[in-house]
Amino acid sequence: MIQIGEFHTLEILRDTEPGLFLGNAEGDEVLLPNRYVPEVFDIGEQVEVFIYLDNEERLVATTDEPFIIKGEFAMLRCNEVTNHGAFLDFGLVKELFCPFKEQAFPMKKGGWYLVHCYVDEISERLVATSKTIRFLDNKDLTVEEFEEVDIIISHPSDMGMNVIVNNKHFGLIYKDNIFQDLHIGDRLKGVVKKIRPGNKLDIGLGQIGYRNIEPNAQHIFNYLEDNSGFLPLNDKSSPEAIKKALEMSKKTFKKAIGSLYKDKKISIEADGIRLL
Repeated sequence: MIQIGEFHTLEILRDTEPGLFLGNAEGDEVLLPNRYVPEVFDIGEQVEVFIYLDNEERLVATTDEPFIIKGEFAMLRCNEVTNHGAFLDFGLVKELFCPFKEQAFPMKKGGWYLVHCYVDEISERLVATSKTIRFLDNKDLTVEEFEEVDIIISHPSDMGMNVIVNNKHFGLIYKDNIFQDLHIGDRLKGVVKKIRPGNKLDIGLGQIGYRNIEPNAQHIFNYLEDNSGFLPLNDKSSPEAIKKALEMSKKTFKKAIGSLYKDKKISIEADGIRLL
């Protein structure tokens, strides 16, 4: 079945005045309008297309790649706000509609918003919502502690920054684990630091325990190489100075320089550390 909001690889069935008709093995067909028809093609050839409804609410295919597809999250720009809701640019000729009831906060023209794309059951068209939390579920986790995950920065809270984990779950990066500027919509790699009661996920932006030593030690080693072999920081330096220079906590810094010192790659001096 040809599903709206998804990519499909379909066969070119016939060339007609409005465009190419594409089909699948089940006998479903969809029009690829002339504006998307390649200059050279063969009947029977396979083509990858995205399926959506055009401005006349007709099922059509496009070779353009949208910024978001059904079931995903993305930062989109609001092009216009009308009496019906907001219209977001998602990379296609037709804009993505976000009803007022699906806006966590009133959208404004020119603003950027983290949204989820889904098919509305009543209108059967693609719509967006900035009320993303209801599309996340931690009841049945698909991640484990110390596992690397893909995260999207969702929204701040008093405790830190809420994140979307692997496009499925919600998690939290605590304030004391944030050592870099984070913005809503940022896509990063993270690690499941801990799974708390109720399947609450503590997420970190680095590796855990011994896993954390090597990449941070390498980061400091690279810094030394790029700065004449000297870093004016040591285990007596303030957490603020370490965070400003290296975007890591003092605890992580001490573990990393301890590893470098043990490997005889640095010397620890009164005014900083030096590359050997």
